[in-house]
Amino acid sequence: MIPVRGYEGRKVAVLGLGRSGLAAARALEAGGAEALCWDDGAEARAKAEAAGLTLHDLSRGNAWEGVAALVVSPGIPHLYPAPNPVIAAAWAAGVPVDNDIGLFFQSFAAEGFEKFDTSPRIVAVTGSNGKSTTSALIHHLLQVAGKPTQLAGNIGRGVLDIDPPGDGEVVVLELSSYQTELARALTPDIAVFTNLTPDHLDRHGGMGGYFAAKRRLFAEGGPDRAVIGVDEAEGRFLANQMAMAPEDDRVIRVSAEVKLGGPGWAVFARKGFLSEYRKGRQVGAIDLRQMRGLPGAHNHQNACAAYAAVRALGLSPKLIEQGLASFEGLPHRSQFVGERGGVSFVNDSKATNVDSAEKALRAFPRVRWIAGGLGKDGGIEALKPALENVVKAYLIGHSAREFALQMGDTPHEICETMERAVARAAEEAEPGDTVLLAPAAASFDQYPDFEKRGEDFTAWVRAIPGEA
Repeated sequence: MIPVRGYEGRKVAVLGLGRSGLAAARALEAGGAEALCWDDGAEARAKAEAAGLTLHDLSRGNAWEGVAALVVSPGIPHLYPAPNPVIAAAWAAGVPVDNDIGLFFQSFAAEGFEKFDTSPRIVAVTGSNGKSTTSALIHHLLQVAGKPTQLAGNIGRGVLDIDPPGDGEVVVLELSSYQTELARALTPDIAVFTNLTPDHLDRHGGMGGYFAAKRRLFAEGGPDRAVIGVDEAEGRFLANQMAMAPEDDRVIRVSAEVKLGGPGWAVFARKGFLSEYRKGRQVGAIDLRQMRGLPGAHNHQNACAAYAAVRALGLSPKLIEQGLASFEGLPHRSQFVGERGGVSFVNDSKATNVDSAEKALRAFPRVRWIAGGLGKDGGIEALKPALENVVKAYLIGHSAREFALQMGDTPHEICETMERAVARAAEEAEPGDTVLLAPAAASFDQYPDFEKRGEDFTAWVRAIPGEA
């Protein structure tokens, strides 16, 4: 646990008692504060009370007397589409509003750091797509290199739940826009921006607000190094703002679309090959085509961002290549789950929308595509350009028939259940094919979440006779 500093002997309100809220309350009390906890849900309040935390109804008129700050869980809107009433009341009372990320950065440095040979460092990763894979990959590369490291934030443990860092340790954080938009302190040593595509626009009041939330990670604290994906205009804008000159190597530009030139520091991937350039010269290269845990251009972008981050930490290209080769991918995100008779089976259950499904489809040359579930507005109409890689689709769930009407000339079969879809795809697949679960739909018609859907796919794949 990271005890929260700066509130010793003071009252701090905590709104939202999920994973991050409970961790924040415990860390506040470990640092000498009195945590006053509240959640709209009776079950969450009961859980907090059973854990020995103090409940405090923040909807009451006198709730803010003597309160020094309000700590808010990331899922609670504070501005758009409308401020939560408790947050509005805190504003009216003049009580500063923060979140667990802000408390973490405020409290990370501790007595004793000056005795370490190498001070602990923080790598923080944000962006629209790939931030989970990029964060996990950085963590994995550090582990392969024998470096002490912890993974936290939007993936792994809550930020305040991690162990106090040791000599030379690197803490890798995945941070969503919900987390970066409100944190009052954001001071990573290395900040990573993967990419930007439209998401959470209601929460941020549009694309500009969404980008502004991501940009805060770079603008608020001024990281020592900034790794920035420049395949969108927003990334190019951010890289330009952070660099003081063309040769400023505090900014590492990353691309999975174009060769990057100039006198600065760049890492890019083209046709499956990663290249690192510094001062106009190539200083590193890795063949990504055989990295099973990182298929497709979108994962090559993740690999470039992770490579740049750990290069900034001093790892060698040879050591990084070893780590990339042993990375198995995250569960439910282009996860290789097996092979049978030359046919690969890949679980990308996290591909719940058209954009992520398109990236998955383009990652493999011959796809037996399992898709469907609770479809979103527009169905899969926008996916038609990516269907050229699809040998046949096997459609499941609530939207199977709707998706079938949008398949055009692509062969397809309505299977309804995962069991039948896997069986039919395996039966018809030929060596070199990839049976890919990339649903392009939510899971809630047949499963409680995308994880359970991916687990079901994996279970049926492993039940196929001869699968290895």
